[in-house]
Amino acid sequence: MTPRPTPAPPQPDKPPLRVLLAAPRGFCAGVVRAIDAVETALKIYGPPVYVRHEIVHNKYVVESLKAKGAVFVDELSEIPPTRAPVIFSAHGVPKAVPAEAAARNFFAIDATCPLVTKVHREAEIHHRRGRRVVLVGHAGHPEVIGTMGQLPEGAVILVETLADVAALDSDPGPLAYVTQTTLSVDDTREVVAALVARFPGIVGPHRQDICYATTNRQEAVKRIAPQVDALIVVGSPNSSNSQRLKEVAERSGCPAARLVLRAQEIDWTLFSGLRSLGVTAGASAPDVLVEEIIDAFAARYAVSVETVSTADENVFFPLPRDLRESAAG
Repeated sequence: MTPRPTPAPPQPDKPPLRVLLAAPRGFCAGVVRAIDAVETALKIYGPPVYVRHEIVHNKYVVESLKAKGAVFVDELSEIPPTRAPVIFSAHGVPKAVPAEAAARNFFAIDATCPLVTKVHREAEIHHRRGRRVVLVGHAGHPEVIGTMGQLPEGAVILVETLADVAALDSDPGPLAYVTQTTLSVDDTREVVAALVARFPGIVGPHRQDICYATTNRQEAVKRIAPQVDALIVVGSPNSSNSQRLKEVAERSGCPAARLVLRAQEIDWTLFSGLRSLGVTAGASAPDVLVEEIIDAFAARYAVSVETVSTADENVFFPLPRDLRESAAG
């Protein structure tokens, strides 16, 4: 049953705007865990807490944590000798990173999303069983770098497109595939189908690697996109899952989809004369930014908000063990 729209108060000077708000949207369990890891470390140990790379791909979140005493670095070499916690981001890291942290006697805390860790373990198992691993993902993304870094150089083949699949060696030996967790479900399905067609013996994961949150957020956008004049994805440009939501909206019939981090970034020349608007948020975007975006439209339109829900999420990941033990102590 579709929830009734929230009626807007009478505002005769403003045109009406029906806002379809996606649910689920915003933070997933892996992002909540990673942010909580930084905040808990700050509470227990005090600042500074060092974080390698952005803990999640959202500038607002990163700046908020900086204000509390988190120090973000690109590489461990930027960190001076310290007893302060050093946290690895939710995207996962190559094995060389924890090895370097151990060599420098850092108190390292791994905030890698458990669903990314699942992909790492799958890749390692395939490698031990003598299979070359095909990774479906985007070159240069931290999650891809981390996954490829679980195995020796050359043991993982990265493919992004159908053309990449067609260019693979016709006799590469035993193969298996894993995927980046934040990809478009539809794109991945096409690439995987091409892999299976070309290499019928290729071994896949027991359960798909695309994370539940990615799937759920894309399904909600597919429901909303054909019904609205435009759609906003609240998220950062470097967020893979947010970029995929924008692409899904465009493919699903939305005339205009835009990725926006904050209300001040809205290009109002693109959002004038609307009668309906879809709003969602990437898995690393906090709901406060969604509210900010809706408030910005409410300043120009008589807004009524209707939530479109396609799934219930109750997934919870506990803090990394070191932090659980420290908090309990």
